[in-house]
Amino acid sequence: MTYDKFSDQMLIDAFVAGDKKCIEVLVQRYKDKVYTYILLNVKNPSIADDIFQDTFVKVMSSLKSRAYSDEGKFLPWVMRIAHNLVIDYFRYEKNIGLTSSDESEFVLNSSSLSEATVEDRIVENQILDDVRKLIDYLPAEQKEVIMLRHYGGMSFKEIADVTNVSINTALGRMRYAIMNLRRIVDEKKIILTK
Repeated sequence: MTYDKFSDQMLIDAFVAGDKKCIEVLVQRYKDKVYTYILLNVKNPSIADDIFQDTFVKVMSSLKSRAYSDEGKFLPWVMRIAHNLVIDYFRYEKNIGLTSSDESEFVLNSSSLSEATVEDRIVENQILDDVRKLIDYLPAEQKEVIMLRHYGGMSFKEIADVTNVSINTALGRMRYAIMNLRRIVDEKKIILTK
């Protein structure tokens, strides 16, 4: 049986009824968006792996206990769980005083950059590193909308659902984030082209 054409709700219903293959299909369907969002926040692949697994353990537990009600918002719901686990991680890290490892580790090991020349990869990595550092200068709400939109691939409707704001607020935060990034680039006289 091919599950690829099943809606999220059909997969959820089948999983709750006992078809374990359905949760695998849901994980495969959304793993890139969820994992990328987590990784870009924690900046450490092994920690991102743990949070990703915890996210879907929580998803499965909630589905089994019927705590999820279909409103056509499965991905925003999963992203909210991931977001909360990232926040929990940072609270824990702050309490025990850990520090993050090298944030460029993921970029340097990315298979998407493997066909470029060494020089191209170095330039690309530097640009990505610079942009990532610029995003860190933004206020938390603006940073979050940039991460969800450009790194998580979410629509503004999904962002609004995940962050519990209106679509107009999400759009406004993106607009101000872009304006602030342009201002920072101008002030620091940064050139981000190859």
